[in-house]
Amino acid sequence: MLHLASPASPAAGSAPPSPPGSVLCFHFIPIISGCFYWLPGLGSRILHELRTTCPFFSRGTFFSSRMFRTKRSLLVRRLWRSRAPGGEEEGGELGEGAADSRAHGAGGGGGGSRGCCMGKSGKLAKAHLGSEAELKALTHSVLKRLKEKHLEGLLQAVESRGGTRTSCLLLPTKVDSKLGQHWYSLPLLLCKVFRWPDLRHCSEVKRLCCCESYGKTHPDLVCCNPYHLSRLCELESPPPPYSRYPMDFLKPTDSHVLQEPGDPSHWCVVAYWEEKTRVGRLYSVQEPSLDIFYDLPQGNGFCLGQLNSDNKSQLVQKVRSKIGYGIQLTKEVDGVWVYNRSSYPIFIKSATLDNPDSRTLLVHKVFPGFSIKAFDYEKAYSLQRPNDHEFMQQPWTGFTVQISFVKGWGQCYTRQFISSCPCWLEVIFNNR
Repeated sequence: MLHLASPASPAAGSAPPSPPGSVLCFHFIPIISGCFYWLPGLGSRILHELRTTCPFFSRGTFFSSRMFRTKRSLLVRRLWRSRAPGGEEEGGELGEGAADSRAHGAGGGGGGSRGCCMGKSGKLAKAHLGSEAELKALTHSVLKRLKEKHLEGLLQAVESRGGTRTSCLLLPTKVDSKLGQHWYSLPLLLCKVFRWPDLRHCSEVKRLCCCESYGKTHPDLVCCNPYHLSRLCELESPPPPYSRYPMDFLKPTDSHVLQEPGDPSHWCVVAYWEEKTRVGRLYSVQEPSLDIFYDLPQGNGFCLGQLNSDNKSQLVQKVRSKIGYGIQLTKEVDGVWVYNRSSYPIFIKSATLDNPDSRTLLVHKVFPGFSIKAFDYEKAYSLQRPNDHEFMQQPWTGFTVQISFVKGWGQCYTRQFISSCPCWLEVIFNNR
C-alpha cells in the first residue's frame, strides 16, 4: 500500500497548507503515467490508492481509467461503435439493404421492376430479437474472446465496408450464442451486428468465392469475416402480371457484339454503356471472378473510372460517381452470381430469372450487400427452344444480362428501356 505523509505545519504568517497529498501529486503524476501505462493491473491499484487517500486525485483531474485500458478493449469499443445502424431503433428491422430501401423506395416502385431482397418484415420478430443492451453485452463478450490480430482484421473489414481485401477470420465452428429467443452461430452474429440487424437464419446469407470457407460443408474452422458473406436475394414466384413489361430485344446493330472474336478461354464479355453510347472496348473475362467498379481502394478488374467518356450529362456524371465499389461478377458451379458492393441499388434483367413460359421479363432490384444468381446456364439452354420456329425468328437474348446502376427502367419509370439509363452494363456469356 502506498502511504502519503502530510507536509509539515507551516510557519506563522505563511500561506495556508495545501490539501493532504497535493505536494506529492505533481511528483507522482509523470512516474505513474510513464511507468505504469503498460501495467494495467498495477497501475489500477495505485490509482485506486491515490484516489482514496488524496482528495486532489479523487476529482479525476489527472487520471481516468481510460489510460489503463488495454488494446483489446479499445478495439472492442471501436468495433461496437462501427456496428450497423438501425438495429436499436426497430428491434433489428433495418439493415444494410433495408435502410437503403427506405431511402430509394422498396420494390422499385411497383410496375416495371421488383425488389427481391427484402423478404419478410423484421417487425414480426421484433419481440424475439433481443434488446440493444442484450446485444451489446453479447457482442462484447464474444469480441473479448478473440485475439488482437483477429480484432484488428475485423475492424479493418468493418471500417472499410468491404472496400479493402481482408483475410479470413477463421474461428471454431462450435460457438453459438443466444440472443432473445434465437441461437446464432458466430458468423451469423457478426453479420447481424455489423451488416444486417434483421438477419435471423444462415439460409439468408451466401459466402463469397474469395472466402476460404466457400464450398465447405462441415469445417473445423469457419470464416467469420462479415464482408466475406452477402445477403441472398429471394425471388418470389410466380411473378404477378402487373409487374411485367415487353422484352426489349437487342437491336440488329448491336448483335455484332455476340460475334466479335475473342480469347476462346473467356467465359463472358462486358460492355459498359452510358445511355445509348458504349464507352470503351469490350472487356473479356477469363478469371472466375471480376470486380466492376468506379472507385475501389483495392481493386483488380474493370475500372469504369479509367474509361474516357465524352458524355457531359449531369445525370450521367452523378450516377457514375455513385457506382463506387460497384459489383462483383462470379462464375460458380450453379451459375453466374452478381454481388452488389456499392451503396446504391442495381437493377438486373435476365431471361433465367423469370418464368420460362413467359415472353416478358422482369427487372429485379438488388439492394446493397445482396447477391443474386443472375444467370443459369442449364436454364438458358432449355430456354432456346430449338423446335419453336416462331421463337427462333427473333434475336435471342438468353445469354445476355443487363445491369443498370442506381436507376431502374420499365413501366413504372420514366425510362422504358435500359438504353435510357445513365450507366449500365451488358454482360454477354459464352455459350460454347
